[in-house]
Amino acid sequence: MPSLTSHPIRRSAAPQPAAPLHGLHDTSHPGAQRQHALADAGLGSSEWLGESHRGRGLRPRERALRRGPDRVLIVGANPLGRTLARALLRQAHPRVQLAGFLDDRRIPRAEDPTQSLEAPLLGTTQRLGECVRARHIDRVYFALPMSAQPRIRALLEQLGDTTASVFFVPDIRLAEPLRVRLETVAGLPVVGVCDTPFRGARAVYKRIFDMTVAVPALLVAAPLMLAIAAAIRLKMPGPILFRQRRYGLDGAPIEVWKFRTMRVQEDGAVVRQATRCDDRVTPLGAFLRRTSLDELPQLFNVLRGEMSVIGPRPHAVAHNEHYRRLIRGYMVRHKVRPGITGWAQVNGARGETDTLEKMERRVAYDMEYLAHWSPAMDVRILWRTAVQTLRGDDNAY
Repeated sequence: MPSLTSHPIRRSAAPQPAAPLHGLHDTSHPGAQRQHALADAGLGSSEWLGESHRGRGLRPRERALRRGPDRVLIVGANPLGRTLARALLRQAHPRVQLAGFLDDRRIPRAEDPTQSLEAPLLGTTQRLGECVRARHIDRVYFALPMSAQPRIRALLEQLGDTTASVFFVPDIRLAEPLRVRLETVAGLPVVGVCDTPFRGARAVYKRIFDMTVAVPALLVAAPLMLAIAAAIRLKMPGPILFRQRRYGLDGAPIEVWKFRTMRVQEDGAVVRQATRCDDRVTPLGAFLRRTSLDELPQLFNVLRGEMSVIGPRPHAVAHNEHYRRLIRGYMVRHKVRPGITGWAQVNGARGETDTLEKMERRVAYDMEYLAHWSPAMDVRILWRTAVQTLRGDDNAY
């Protein structure tokens, strides 16, 4: 690996806690795959997308008598509007019926113009008010770019004499969002697209989970850890613990502890990754690495609040500085505390990353963990880690 030089990490101020937000789910886009489906748009928590626009008339009573599904109209037959349409159709919710699109282009922009639209093109936006009244539309979704603000204002005027609910669909797909959430700044709504999943109650749960696992694990493993420490002292000159600088939550530097398994203690601008049959690894160290027992001291890092039991594995500072220039979004994995084990490790993405593709695969698993975290996922990772440790892992060396 080339010479690597460390650079300071700029820490950003953490946003205020906010309620979870549902986003679009489009399997054709990597970032959008990380989002919850917007198929229940307008039902429950998805109301964040816009504000209700109430007008005059007897439509609410008519709607109550009709007792049919809410008819949805999408303004904009562009990729964003079509993504929303596909999400609605996938849900097939009995309370939602897609009536069609309005668009000012004769041939709407789309990913593939040769493909037919998901719903009929009912006309241009100039007919918005007329279409809403004639077709008894209950919800109107604006899937237009932000640059169309004056145009949207004019369209809202057409809806002033209807009781249709109005929603704005922000195009956040380019940001490859992790977890979309709505916050307010001085009363103004803002959409967060890259933030930690651990806010509020989630953060409290995560910490309780870490302590519930780490404290009993330390008590049970204490005799074993003392035996390992004694064996290292007898077999290898030098310290028992290997301490290395790594990046923690928000890129803050932390010192990670491990049982020493090598004859060297590298923690500089150049850190060589461990390889299979590495001559720096001692016979005792090879056993500890193969069984992952060298990671046990990191339970103290968990107690100190520097690490979690489950999370993206921390890399040496030198490796972070190298890969952050090569892999887009690499540092996003530091939006959570690093873990003793993680989603990447239980899926086989551990060991030496002698190619860029291997590190990209590992980071992709880390991003998937951040996007889809749940308490059940942590339990599942912990269980799979225990099974792999007992069976042995060919990539642990």
